[in-house]
Order: sequence, then C-alpha cells, then structure tokens
Amino acid sequence: MKIDGFLISMASAIILALLWPALGTADGPLHLGIVTEIGIACVFFLHGAALSPQALRSGATHWRLHLLVQSTTFVLFPIVGFGLWFATKGLMADGLRLGFFYLCALSSTISSSVAMTGIARGNVAVAVFNASLSGLIGMIVTPFLVGLVSATGAGGPSVGAAILDIVKTLLLPFALGQIARSFIGGWVGRNKKLTSTLDRGVIVLIVYNSFCESTLSGLWSKFSVATFALVAILSLLLLVLALLYTTLISRWMGLSKADEAAAVFCGSKKSLANGAPIAKILFAGNPAIGMIMLPLLLYHQIQLIICANLARRYAARAEAEPAVV
Repeated sequence: MKIDGFLISMASAIILALLWPALGTADGPLHLGIVTEIGIACVFFLHGAALSPQALRSGATHWRLHLLVQSTTFVLFPIVGFGLWFATKGLMADGLRLGFFYLCALSSTISSSVAMTGIARGNVAVAVFNASLSGLIGMIVTPFLVGLVSATGAGGPSVGAAILDIVKTLLLPFALGQIARSFIGGWVGRNKKLTSTLDRGVIVLIVYNSFCESTLSGLWSKFSVATFALVAILSLLLLVLALLYTTLISRWMGLSKADEAAAVFCGSKKSLANGAPIAKILFAGNPAIGMIMLPLLLYHQIQLIICANLARRYAARAEAEPAVV
C-alpha cells in the first residue's frame, strides 16, 4: 500500500501540537479559531455545489437498502455507544467515553464510501444517495444524540444550541452551495483535487487545534500507551461488528451483491470530514477535545485499511462470477 499523505499530515499535526501547543490554540499566533471556521464554511459550500441532485434521484428507489444503512448508522451504532458509555464508567477517562459515543453518533462518510463501493463493483448510485443522506441527517441527529449523553453528566452543550450552531455553520453553507451549483458546479467538478485538498487541509487544522488545546490543559500527561491500545482495539471491534451486521442482514434480505457492497461500506463507515467540524462546534472550549476525537481518528484509519482490502475481495469475486456461470 502506498504512503497515505493525509495520515502523515495528521500525525505531523499531532506531534507538532505536543511539542509546540501554544502556536495552534484558537487565539494563538495562527488564529486557528477563525481560520478553521472560515475553512469549514468553504468546505461545506463546495460540498453543496458538488452534490448532484440527479445522482441522488438515481439511487433513491432502493428503500430497503436505505433503511438498513441509516438504521445501522443512527440506531445500531448509538445503541452500542450508549452501552459503552455506561459500561465503561469508572474504567475509562470520561473524555474517551464521550469520544466513543461521539464516534457512534456520527454519520457515514461520502467520498470513501462511494469510492470503496465503486472498487467493489457495487451500486455506486445507491452509495451516493445513502452517504449524502447520512451526512445531512447527521447534522441534526448527531448533536441530538450527544445532548442525550450530556444530560447524564458529559457536560456537553444543550441540544437546541448545538443543532442551531451546526445549521448555521454547516447546513447553511451547504444549502448556499446547492443554490450556487448551477453557476460553479462545473468548475467544482473539474477541480476535485483542489476541493479535496482544501477538505483535508481543514481537517488537519481542526485536529491540530484540538490537540494543542488538550496539550496545554495537561490532558496527555494522564494518557498511557495501554489506554491508546485499548482505544485502537475497541475501534477495531466496532468496525468488525458493523461489517458483520451489514453483511449478514444484507444476505438475509436477499440483496444483490452490488447492493450488499453499498450497504456494507456505507453502513460501517464514520465520517472524519463531518466529525471534525461538528466536534469543533459541540465541544468548543472543552480541554479534553483531543481525547474526544481520538477514537474517531483511529477508527478512520482502521476503516480505510480494512475496507480497502474488503473492497478488493468484493471486486475479485465479482470478476470471477461470470467465469463460473
């Protein structure tokens, strides 16, 4: 596998945050508070301009598959998240407990879900529909779910305030992008590399800012290698559970292999592209924000590695089937 430049960038940002945290605070020399806010608005504006209504309509009719994907993302995962939240009380730092619940409450990815489905010879139109719908639902449902946990003592924002902030910061730019699509949609389509670079750059800045704030608060002095390993193992187990569930239910429902691939990749993934901006809004001012984001960062990398190999296996099976017939 080739070296992932995005992974290297995030790792470098975390190391820099540990060594020189004062540089990347919200009101530090780089003014990352306002810089990341502007970057997030630009990214979601471009996401809105890039999303084709035709692509959504072409995949909208597979309602059973949509129900499977969205229920996995916003029902099964949160149920598991609630279980972890209550089961690990007193056994794990509150920041990590909240981080795992936040991971479970997030929407699916868009770009990598569609890409993996394409590699697997799956139903790409359905993947586009589900991943896009998941992102829109998550802007409302994710803060609502986090608000339910905060009511049990997590110290998060009120549900209404969180949803309002996310609507203003994420959904409004997205809607403006949809409105502007007829004027700039062609340019955005021709410059996908530029928009992808901006997207990833903003994520790296958010991660850097979050870890700077956590480092200055002294949070990481309480963090051991064993805890880091535990987070990685739990993240892996969550992914395996989601992959097994979506695969078995798809086959029980009698879905085609192409639809199964879309269900597996859209239902098991969690979005760092949406998760980082939403975390910046939900947990603003929380000194443990770096720890809260840690499960998502690890899950993101694990899902890319495992799902890339799984997609190749789907593709190999799809290519072999005609020969068998």
